[in-house]
Amino acid sequence: MTNQTTHFGYKTIPSSEKTDRVASVFHSVAKRYDLMNDLMSFGLHRLWKQMAVAKCAIRPKQTILDLAGGTGDMTRLMAKQLGKNGHIVLSDINHSMMSVGRDRLLNEGIVLSLHSVQANAESLPFSNNSFDCVMIAFGLRNVTYKDMTLAEITRILKPGGRVVILEFSHPQTPTLNKLYDAYSFSVLPFLGKLITQDEESYRYLAESIRMHPDQETLKTMMEQAGLERCEYQNIHQGIVAIHLGFKF
Repeated sequence: MTNQTTHFGYKTIPSSEKTDRVASVFHSVAKRYDLMNDLMSFGLHRLWKQMAVAKCAIRPKQTILDLAGGTGDMTRLMAKQLGKNGHIVLSDINHSMMSVGRDRLLNEGIVLSLHSVQANAESLPFSNNSFDCVMIAFGLRNVTYKDMTLAEITRILKPGGRVVILEFSHPQTPTLNKLYDAYSFSVLPFLGKLITQDEESYRYLAESIRMHPDQETLKTMMEQAGLERCEYQNIHQGIVAIHLGFKF
């Protein structure tokens, strides 16, 4: 790799260390991750995820990848639309997160169309032109090389396929940005300490959001990866954004 260092939140670390450090964060919070999502977003993350799934335009019999799918929220929503003849793969680099998600989905009876694969988003173990849609929700900001991940997504999409990226982004007004900073760097670590006994992991999550590319930069990165008709939709004035791109 040409870049020998990368960001871990606000820290600069050797690139080779980021994957393990991110893994440690999510190992720590896996069992309380969904509860924390509800508390941190006041339940709004459920609406954001439904909006992102709508962008997938899922049809029966399609093949879909839930990349960095963690505890399986997006898999659950998409599997319901696929029907029994569709195929969905839940993939995450973190075994703890994926185990929680897989067990929960199996307990809910989502078994006919589900497979799980532990994989690094920067080097996916799937053939070219494999998926009708790739979803990555709240995961792109955690990878070390986002350009490699976007290139891999483009590679595995079928011609005519689409990628939907749901991610925290950059608020569009200075006032909202200040309020968001105050919330992120005071309330989130406090909740992390209270619910998961892990304040530091939620401080990292807040910092990782700030270090994530803004909406226009990510759109450009998607285009550079070979995706076309790229666009994004801001939610709550840019606190969250849904990016959409196609492979032709």
